[in-house]
Amino acid sequence: MALFKKLFAGIKNKWSSGIAKLFSSNSFSQDFWDDLENNLISGDTGLDFAEYMIDYLKNEAKSKNIKTPENLKSAFVNKIISELDSVKGMGEEFNISNKPYVLLMIGVNGSGKTTSAGKLAMKYKSQNKKIIMAAADTFRAAAVDQLKIWGERSNIRVVSHSQGGDPAAVAFDSWKAAENSKADVLIVDTAGRLHDKHNLMQELEKIHRVLLREAGSERLETVLVLDAMLGQNSVMQAKTFNNIIPVSSIILTKYDNTSKGGVILSIARDLKIPVRYIGLGENPEDLKNFSVEDFANSLLEVN
Repeated sequence: MALFKKLFAGIKNKWSSGIAKLFSSNSFSQDFWDDLENNLISGDTGLDFAEYMIDYLKNEAKSKNIKTPENLKSAFVNKIISELDSVKGMGEEFNISNKPYVLLMIGVNGSGKTTSAGKLAMKYKSQNKKIIMAAADTFRAAAVDQLKIWGERSNIRVVSHSQGGDPAAVAFDSWKAAENSKADVLIVDTAGRLHDKHNLMQELEKIHRVLLREAGSERLETVLVLDAMLGQNSVMQAKTFNNIIPVSSIILTKYDNTSKGGVILSIARDLKIPVRYIGLGENPEDLKNFSVEDFANSLLEVN
């Protein structure tokens, strides 16, 4: 809880005038509702979620005869928790019991895919799991080199082809390597691609198709890595990627640098895709499980 208190305290203080401050007022007014809606929107929850939350709280206040915002605090926190908990897998570890389990890392340029792949590899390595990584970004030599550096840190094998090769072939070869060596986890890093580039998205679909054919749906996790600083643009990216291939999990990176935390609520309500990890820095240990209760409670300084 201490970690998230520290993290979300920073977010909360920057989140417009502060949601917690609004709930300390003594009476309801139109200004209270307007300010609360504006705070939610400015925190990147999205307009639809903000309006939904306001309607819900108004109904709660009326049906339970709640007279002050202070007494509506618990309803707000509980609703946030229930919205996030309604998404299966939210904040939970990947279930890697089926071996080799494949984590297919996807996302736009600069989202932090390769770094997240390296952090996950080191996390599982520290648990004495056998890991193989695949450098399926065949466009940028720097991406392959970056992944190999992560591999060298923990003596993890990295499967790669020559620059300009077929990324789907890298995915296939890495699967065979993982299967033959009885690896626990295969982490496939892919090239960053803009979600509106049709040819690149078709290529990603091919990589997914190859891995789905080889591993089966029970051993394949498609992990979309999103930059938390992009706010609602991240939600748009997620929708577009999810229309091409089924996204099963999300990692939100650069969460320590954002002044807005509400994008998680928008992702949960609009997409029903679990946010499993948030990135809080560059070090391997800075990839943390997202905590639903800590997030909700910290917004209103509830212990």
